[in-house]
Amino acid sequence: MNIYIVYDSEGGRTKALAQAIADGAARVIGANVYLRSVQEADVYALADMDAIIWGSPGHFGTISSGLKQWIDKLGYLWAEGKLINKIGAVFCTTATEHGGLEATLLNLITPMLHQGMIIAGLPGNIPENATYGSYYGVGVACPIDSTEVISEQGRQLGMALGERVAGLTARFVK
Repeated sequence: MNIYIVYDSEGGRTKALAQAIADGAARVIGANVYLRSVQEADVYALADMDAIIWGSPGHFGTISSGLKQWIDKLGYLWAEGKLINKIGAVFCTTATEHGGLEATLLNLITPMLHQGMIIAGLPGNIPENATYGSYYGVGVACPIDSTEVISEQGRQLGMALGERVAGLTARFVK
C-alpha cells in the first residue's frame, strides 16, 4: 500500500512532524511511504496512492500559502474523481499553544472532503492522544523560543497518526 505525505515547512518544525508521521506509517507491514515537501511533491502521483497525509504550519488558523498553492493544483484529480475513497489525514504546527491548531486542521481537511476522501483523525483512545485532545489530526505547538524542533510528545503524536493511517489503509485496501 502506498502512502504519500506532503508538507510545507518554514523552520523545520513541520518537516520534523512529517518525518515522525512517516516513521509511524513505516511500522505497518506493507507500507510504502513517500515523504515529499511541497516543492518536490507531484500532484499526479496521488492517483496511485492509497492514503494521503498533508500538513503545514498554521498561519493565523489556516493553511500556509505553500501548501495551499499545491492543493490548488488538484482540480484535474477532482474532475476525474481520482482521489475518491482514498484515506486522508492532516497535521500542522503553530508557534503558540493557542495559535489556531484546530482551525488549521479543519481547513486542511476541507479539500480532502471535496475530493471524496475518507478522513482519519486521531481518537482519544490512542494513548499518545488521550489527554491531548486534537481529534482532527495532529496539531503540535512548537514555541519559537524552544531549543527543540519538535517535542517528544509531538513526535509520538505524529508516529501515532502515521501508524493509524497505515493500519486503516491496510484494512481498507484488502
